[in-house]
Amino acid sequence: MSTTVEKIKAVEDEMARTQKNKATSFHLGQLKAKLAKLRRELLTSSQASSGGAGIGFDVARTGVASVGFVGFPSVGKSTLLSKLTGTESEVAEYEFTTLVTVPGVIRYKGAKIQMLDLPGIIDGAKDGRGRGKQVIAVARTCNMLFIVLDVNKPLHHKQIIEKELEGVGIRLNKTPPDILIKKKEKGGISITNTVPLTHLDNDGIRAVMSEYRINSAELAFRCDATVDDLIDVLEASTRRYMPAIYVLNKVDALSIEELELLYRIPNAVPISSGKEWNLDDLLQLMWDRLNLVRVYTKPKGQMPDFSDPIVLRSDRCSVRDFCNQIHKSLVDDFRNALVYGSSVKHQPQYVGLSHILEDEDVVTILKK
Repeated sequence: MSTTVEKIKAVEDEMARTQKNKATSFHLGQLKAKLAKLRRELLTSSQASSGGAGIGFDVARTGVASVGFVGFPSVGKSTLLSKLTGTESEVAEYEFTTLVTVPGVIRYKGAKIQMLDLPGIIDGAKDGRGRGKQVIAVARTCNMLFIVLDVNKPLHHKQIIEKELEGVGIRLNKTPPDILIKKKEKGGISITNTVPLTHLDNDGIRAVMSEYRINSAELAFRCDATVDDLIDVLEASTRRYMPAIYVLNKVDALSIEELELLYRIPNAVPISSGKEWNLDDLLQLMWDRLNLVRVYTKPKGQMPDFSDPIVLRSDRCSVRDFCNQIHKSLVDDFRNALVYGSSVKHQPQYVGLSHILEDEDVVTILKK
């Protein structure tokens, strides 16, 4: 009986052998769907057998968001963690110095953000090589990833890490595809699209749906989707969309001309963690991508407290979330809130629990 990893290898080999043309689109669609299902099987089985991330990998979460450092061994992740957070992670010139997850905390613009130095991953990590499954399991739980790359090593390391993360359902700097799937009892597959589909044809769509044993459904495409996008929607429970920054480390060894080329790479920040160059730019981009919302409290009849904001996630930043962050009992005693800032038309304005707050709003809670 072949293992899941062997089955994945067999499917990948068959895909590599198959020519890509209109006649093979049905077959390729089926193979891609089969591959996605096998990867899901591998992911869920590893989580079930290890009971989580595993000893030395699971860490207590603190702060409003977490940032995971992912990269090959000896690219400077531990040095970067110690420079940003003051946490001492073992640093040496040899590879695989960090063998467990090392947490640190940075306070930036009033927000406590946890940073996790993960052990170096290697090619084949998604299939379990080099304790890769545990490393990637922790990476999946983060709110953002720093992909740390050594600029003195080949740039194809970037593609290898992206491939490893893609293989376990992590989608970097992407949004979920705008595809609606509504299953039906009967009537077959009906397909509608509001934009031309240049990467997909009906054969490819039907191949994927048949592999998932969906024979009757309405599909509405609102984007120029690929086969992979359709599979991502069908595998939504195992997909994780998160922002990532490519941290191009050790630039102190480069010339000005080489450095200018690095600035053209999207979502990237050139730094030198050893010399502490450009760490401010890195933290500013991290802040922008995390999309956090700072809200200041103003007790009735007093000046606002600008020294210690309540920091909320952008997807959970209503007045109710704000109250719960201070104390659960506030919601029960809540009458209304007085808000100053960009989220209201009038300064100040009375709002209810469902009002969505924006960055640097000032709030007074009025009790019953």
